[in-house]
Amino acid sequence: MTHHTPTLDDIEHAHFLGIGGVGVSGIARILASRGITVTGTDAKDLPVMDALRERGATLYVGYSADNIARAEQDTGQPIDAVIASTVAGPENPERQAAEAAGIPVYHRSQGLAAAMEGKKVLTVAGTHGKTTTSSMAAVTFAEAGYNPSFAVGAGIANLGTNADHGTGEWFIAEADESDGSLLNYTPDISIITNIEADHLDYYGTEAAVHQVFSDFAAQIRPEGALVICADDPGAAALGQRYRDAVTADAPRAQVYTYGLLTSMNPADNLNTHAKQLDIAVIDIQPDGAATGQKVTYRFADGSYQEVHLATPGTHNALNAAGVLLAAVLAGVPADAAARGLSSFTGSARRFEHHGTINDIRVFDDYAHHPTEVDAAITAATSLAAGKKVHVIFQPHLYSRTRDFAAEFAQALSKASTLRVLDIYRARETPIDGVSAQLITSQLSPQLTARYPHATQVATREQAVASVVQAATPGDIILTLGAGDVNQLIDDILTGLRARKH
Repeated sequence: MTHHTPTLDDIEHAHFLGIGGVGVSGIARILASRGITVTGTDAKDLPVMDALRERGATLYVGYSADNIARAEQDTGQPIDAVIASTVAGPENPERQAAEAAGIPVYHRSQGLAAAMEGKKVLTVAGTHGKTTTSSMAAVTFAEAGYNPSFAVGAGIANLGTNADHGTGEWFIAEADESDGSLLNYTPDISIITNIEADHLDYYGTEAAVHQVFSDFAAQIRPEGALVICADDPGAAALGQRYRDAVTADAPRAQVYTYGLLTSMNPADNLNTHAKQLDIAVIDIQPDGAATGQKVTYRFADGSYQEVHLATPGTHNALNAAGVLLAAVLAGVPADAAARGLSSFTGSARRFEHHGTINDIRVFDDYAHHPTEVDAAITAATSLAAGKKVHVIFQPHLYSRTRDFAAEFAQALSKASTLRVLDIYRARETPIDGVSAQLITSQLSPQLTARYPHATQVATREQAVASVVQAATPGDIILTLGAGDVNQLIDDILTGLRARKH
């Protein structure tokens, strides 16, 4: 892998490996819009590839070393850069052919950094909430008339895609810490939602996770802004370390903070925490919609903004606070930013509402870390307003299950009923002694007393049948996990329609 980031002047023809993936396809879409010839390969012919073909891309199905020469022949242009998804590792035949031909191979994040060229950059980083928060930002800027470029980790309902090239001056991107690739970006503004242990298969220690965020924050342009959630201990500690490193010889960006007013009382002007925040969440109320909430924010200057969020949960009220603050710092008028946020309807697999049958609402969420699982169940519980929340959870990765089994059990114990599926292995090989039973064996006695089957690992068929049987009008069914648990949604909806009561 080539270590430097290419410039657009370096690239006339980019060949993408894993071009059907959400991240790589988005980068390809942006570079094609910027006049670069795009070719690429994926193992399967995925729907997103048709949209790229419509933009003039030449694509191949099935990896082959011959595709490198074929792409050059079909376009009449030599390949200047191969941009590879993480799934296209050293054993990939096209990657090997490119390297043998002396063509530089870049990580997808380096391709994204090249796509940012000539733009002001707003990134969203953090262990959780990156996709939702960066999606909120993209919609906010777009609805306010700023026509941003953007690249995030899931489709945005308002914008019809996860990435595109805009004519405006801002580029909004999700900065992924899972493999350290966020260090390829040099933002003008960055929101840090939270920092805690995750991806320990890559980092090894929690300290290393915190260090990569410190290294990333140091790359923010000195005239820019670091926007952190003061309610999160990891982000707050980063902000303090960042401030402490500022000297006359080493200027750094200004630190801005957002958080929750402790008392949630708008009249509590003496609250010390609120007075230190640049924007505070001061009130949250249900807005009468199936999933929404009305949130009131107060800026440090004493002005207020009300936002009607389609996404539930205190965590989303905080995510929106970071976006509202960052947008104002970028020059968007506060009222225009608030209107843009109010129009945001959600991202794919982020507390996504799939349907309501007989007053039973079905949601899906990508939550795959204990903190995310806790937030999703808490949001669903609030939305259920006294009714039950029925959860199907699929653990993601053997290493994550091993490292956080007790924390998963604690979060999942907040569900009304629970089904845990086998571990979704993703990129890993099984680890001896690690199974979903590490989680189910530690669930709270209160949950297992209410729902004895929670102590067992369910098959997919058992999970669907039992959740359809258990749910009653007013309840919420929630599928959780970063694997393929969302593929159960259609079966759940079909089962609910077929019920006789």
